Amino acid sequence: MDNTISDEQPMNPPLDPPKPRKFAGFWMRFWAYLIDLLVIGSIYRIMINPTFRWLDLPLNDPSIFSIKAISTGIIFFAYFLLMTKFFGQTLGKMVFAIKVVSKEIDGHLTWSTLLFREVIGRFISKKILLIGYLISGFTSEKKALHDIFADTRVIHTKK
Repeated sequence: MDNTISDEQPMNPPLDPPKPRKFAGFWMRFWAYLIDLLVIGSIYRIMINPTFRWLDLPLNDPSIFSIKAISTGIIFFAYFLLMTKFFGQTLGKMVFAIKVVSKEIDGHLTWSTLLFREVIGRFISKKILLIGYLISGFTSEKKALHDIFADTRVIHTKK
């Protein structure tokens, strides 16, 4: 056995190439969104309705600037923003094993990206141009309008 020391440095093993991403399409995202709406509705009914009754605030005010409409909007956007920031996915996305990632390989989502995607982009996709969600069925990376704005993707987490 030769015990000589070689002048050659061992080569670093090559980095594994990034795994190809499988993008989540319209229907998968649609069903996840419906579950999220059920969760948001439940949170609202558990937290807001009793509070409004206790404070004797109106629950049937149809105005878009009523305290009920504003609190509903806050819960809606806070749910998507916080769940996506801390888990990369909402409960609906967890059920269907999909998650939101950035365009980079590591998929790290910054607060600014998420604020833009989950608040501004989602508002535009949902309230102004409902078609913003439908385009995910026709783009190559299956991106909805708010994904295009924030440069994010929704991918499958399992094969």
